[in-house]
Amino acid sequence: MKKERQKKILEVISSRKITTQDELKRRLEKEGVEVTQATLSRDIKEMNLKKDPATGAYGKNPRKKTDYPSIFRDSVIGADYAVNTVVLKCRVGTAQAACAALDQAERDGIVGTIAGDDTIFALMRDIREAEIFAKELKDLLAGKY
Repeated sequence: MKKERQKKILEVISSRKITTQDELKRRLEKEGVEVTQATLSRDIKEMNLKKDPATGAYGKNPRKKTDYPSIFRDSVIGADYAVNTVVLKCRVGTAQAACAALDQAERDGIVGTIAGDDTIFALMRDIREAEIFAKELKDLLAGKY
């Protein structure tokens, strides 16, 4: 339930400008997700969502390259690369939310991403960027940071 709710939160803030928790709560309810203000507040904190200073909207969180929200850490189970493409294996049904978290991190070197149900492809600028990013992900998954 929590993972689905957090996935929906990422979808909502990725698709429209949301500037208040009340606005986010109303939008989630329109999407069929009932949530209390306290729960929503905890989700926002746990997911490490911040408001973009330029727009006042949730979703553009300037953070360290590897500081992905917990939903990303909980979803991704493996990573590897081939040439300049990094492939992330995810738990079934979590790839799109994890991909949204990755996109919000705005990591340098990623040209674009695409997610299915349990797989994310991240196109990197070059082979070296792919190698570095895959190593970062493996270290993250191994709990090194």
